[in-house]
This record gives sequence, C-alpha cells and structure tokens, in this order.
Amino acid sequence: MRKVIGIGETVLDIIFRNDQPVSALPGGSTYNAMISLGRSGIKTTFISETGNDRVGQRIIHFLEENHVDASYVNVYPDSKSPLSLAFLNEQNDAEYLFYKDHPRDRLDFSYPEVNEDDIVLYGSYYALNPVIRPQVLGFLQYAHQRGAILYYDVNFRAAHQHEVMKLTANFLENLELADVVRGSHEDFDVMFHTTDTDTVYRSQISFYCKKFICTRGSEPLELRAEGGLKKQYAVTPVEVVSTIGAGDNFNAGFIYGLMKQGITRNMMADGLSEEQWDAVVGYAQRFSAEVCRSLYNYVPEGIKIEELT
Repeated sequence: MRKVIGIGETVLDIIFRNDQPVSALPGGSTYNAMISLGRSGIKTTFISETGNDRVGQRIIHFLEENHVDASYVNVYPDSKSPLSLAFLNEQNDAEYLFYKDHPRDRLDFSYPEVNEDDIVLYGSYYALNPVIRPQVLGFLQYAHQRGAILYYDVNFRAAHQHEVMKLTANFLENLELADVVRGSHEDFDVMFHTTDTDTVYRSQISFYCKKFICTRGSEPLELRAEGGLKKQYAVTPVEVVSTIGAGDNFNAGFIYGLMKQGITRNMMADGLSEEQWDAVVGYAQRFSAEVCRSLYNYVPEGIKIEELT
C-alpha cells in the first residue's frame, strides 16, 4: 500500500483576530498537510520533533487521532514546543510571529521504510535549516534512491530573507531531488524579487525540476511543465474565514490526487498529460478552498473528498 511521508516542523498555532486569540491548533506546514491526508484515508507517517511539554503531547496525540504515524516524532526532554502567532487582517490573511525555545536545533531519527511510488512531502525553512541539513538531506536522498515521488513546497518566509544567499546551495539540492515543486508568488518575491512565473521557472527552477506550480492567492495559479506545457487555473471564489493552511492543503490535495489517479514516479518522469494535471490540480484546489472556509488548518474530519467543490 502506498503511503505519504512528511518531514517538517511542529508548532502550536495561536490565531488572533482584532488582537484577541480566537483559536489554538497544532500546526506546521507539512504537519497540516499530513493531518488532512490522514483524515482523507491516506496512509501517512510524519518525521519531526517537539518539546517535552503539554503542547508537545497534544501535537503528537493529534497526529495519532487523525491516523498519522507519529512514531518518528522526537520529543526532546529539555525543550519547550514552538509557538506561532498568526494575526488575521481584514482580508483574513495572516501575519506571523514565531517563538522557539529549543536550545539547539537537532534532528535524530531512524528512517521509516520508503517504498517505490511512496510520496515524500518536504519544504519551508525546515528543509533548508543548515543545522539539521545533513539529516534532512540524507533522508531525501534515501527516499529518492528508493523510488519515491518527492514533492517540494518552497514556502519561504520573509523572516528568513536575510539568509537567502546562505541557503542557496540547500535550496538547489532540494530542487534537484524534487519531482514537482510548488511555491507562491510571495515566496519568490522574497527570494528573487520577482513574482513573474516565467522568469522564476526559466531562471531558477526548470534546470533542476521541470514540473512547477506557482500559486498566487486568489489569482489564477500557474503551471509549467516539460513539453512546453503552460497553463493557468482559475481559483473559485469562496467566503474566506482564514487563509492559514491554504497552501499546506493545496499540497495535501495535490498528493491525494496523485494517489487517486494512480500516478507513479515513472509516469511523472515520462510527463503527465494535461488531463492528469487538470485532475490533480483540481483536488489541490478543492482541499485549499475547504480549509479557507474555517479557522482550522486542515480539512474536516469525516470528509468526503469527492463532495468538495
């Protein structure tokens, strides 16, 4: 049975509206996607770390409650779990503050079993962080060698803009290992000072990975792929409660679509048809839209994916 393995950070997301806390949820970019996939009936495993506190216990229990294997989440006895404060503006977009009390970043885990055509999700600063880079890179290389599909979500925050040059080599390694890359126009504005999809694809992405998706909030997303495939997908308007987790769940929906369509790594290497792209992107957009309708970072429990619009 195929499975999805995610590697990324864990946080407690505290959400504010009008400077008042309205919600507190376990989160993290890859974490959010894994919860949605677990709720959707996909076999999932998550690699991460957390502190030895009540928040860390909740983060792990929440994974288990949502059918995600949490046995590869390390608990560090002398650390507190990270917090993320998300302040929603009038458009319900979020501005973030992060608090991390780990005295040292470190990642110590044994590799979960990876089989051909499993899917690995990685991204954000976690996939670039120089301190844990040897462990993250080692796992990604192992997964690639084992025949997994690697999905890279760039998700580069403005808080790390001053580190762009230092992290470039790690970024390029991530691109080279990826079978598909997704980023937002905001990521590329921070990293490369441009939001033009063709410019980013031509100058930064295509040499390393041919399959590229650029999401643009409520504007049409852009697809670029081998064979000169160039396509836009309109975003269906929804009544937005919060955009937190929208990109994470785009990733979850895309991966769900790969599973539902039976798309293997060999098929990815040969190049997907336009119809296959349409189907997979359709799932990604439905997951993303569903999350925007609530304050939650993931699709609802008991979700019937085919009923999403």
